[in-house]
Amino acid sequence: MTGPRKTVAIVGAGIVGVSAAIWLRRDGHDVVLIDKAGPGEGTSYGNGGVLASCSIVPVTTPGLIRKAPRMLLDPNQPLFLKWGYLPPLLPWLRRYLSHANAADTARIAAALAPIVGDSLADHQALAAGTGAEKWVRPSDYLYIYNDRAHFEGDAFGWGLRKDHGFTWEPLESAAFQAYDPIFAPDLGFAVRLGDHGRIADPGKYVKDLAAYVQVNGGRIVKALVEDVVRDGARVTGVRAGGETIPCDAVLIATGVWSKPLAAKLGMRVPLESERGYHLELWEPNFMPKSPVMIASGKFVATPMDGRLRLAGVVEFGGLKAEPSAAPFALLKKNALAAMPGLQWEKMTEWMGHRPAPADSIPVIGEVPGVKGAFLGFGHHHIGLTGGPKTGRLLAQMIAGRRPNIDMTAYDPVRFTL
Repeated sequence: MTGPRKTVAIVGAGIVGVSAAIWLRRDGHDVVLIDKAGPGEGTSYGNGGVLASCSIVPVTTPGLIRKAPRMLLDPNQPLFLKWGYLPPLLPWLRRYLSHANAADTARIAAALAPIVGDSLADHQALAAGTGAEKWVRPSDYLYIYNDRAHFEGDAFGWGLRKDHGFTWEPLESAAFQAYDPIFAPDLGFAVRLGDHGRIADPGKYVKDLAAYVQVNGGRIVKALVEDVVRDGARVTGVRAGGETIPCDAVLIATGVWSKPLAAKLGMRVPLESERGYHLELWEPNFMPKSPVMIASGKFVATPMDGRLRLAGVVEFGGLKAEPSAAPFALLKKNALAAMPGLQWEKMTEWMGHRPAPADSIPVIGEVPGVKGAFLGFGHHHIGLTGGPKTGRLLAQMIAGRRPNIDMTAYDPVRFTL
């Protein structure tokens, strides 16, 4: 510890909040981890499980504005909308789509690369000595295309990855089949990226990390945080479950549910839910050798302990609507098309909420004008991948140290009221 010992209230016990708690405890600070459902119960449970360091290319690539209407009208495309939600979505959607150009896509990729680029090493450092190490599995990560021409259609995104130091091995036809023969014959091209990883059970992983926090002196509170208590411009506590918990600093890391608390701190964050779906196929008759992204269906298939998780799809419909049947059906259909002969004992379904700021860049840093209030959310599809690095950066900032990367792109000041 290089500064005074602080008591930090962390609102949200997903991967970002738990990571920050671990690094703060290792630095000698006191932490109170507060979550309305408990650790690892939200998006940190239901994500795709891939430590996708190469996932620096946002959804808002050039051409999205032209493609999106056609995708919404095609039931075989992985983009869904609950049409009744369109009016409240429109202000956010206009800002979101305004970034679907080459210059903004490159700028966003440059912001995401420092957060996710060393994900495997970041998770290994986070989990070391916690009992959660067993869930972190180094692996390749494959993007699978129909053929080389299909891959070349994504040249813009792969060019951005190359610009940020990513390298890959192309696997074509026989070479791809030799690497993993379970895929359909019409999937004839793959890109193999090394130095990636997967989490064999994301929910248990986050729970084990949170248990380490508790065993090492942190406090876990299961409650809904209603407000941040201030004395003038300085944080003095949080109100949760009918009590005030005193603290010197607060971190808001509740994913898409961060927006109301951020508003109480004077922030107007254009944040929406990208509703994501997963299917788990338990005791399948075979598994992919490595996590894979099936490019045509925009979904990942990740081997986990005892089951295969299929995750993907984007649906806009807000926080309150029930899950839709069509995304589950599409995931199942696409998985069977990609992996013929796949069978399983039982199937389970899940839908959750990815936190999506309109500019596709996470919100990481101290709230302007409120001493001791910090934000850490907005990672879209890469929350698990970028959670440990985000948590470590926030722990450094909360402790009063300057991170060794430029934090300007993530600064909450861009959303000040």
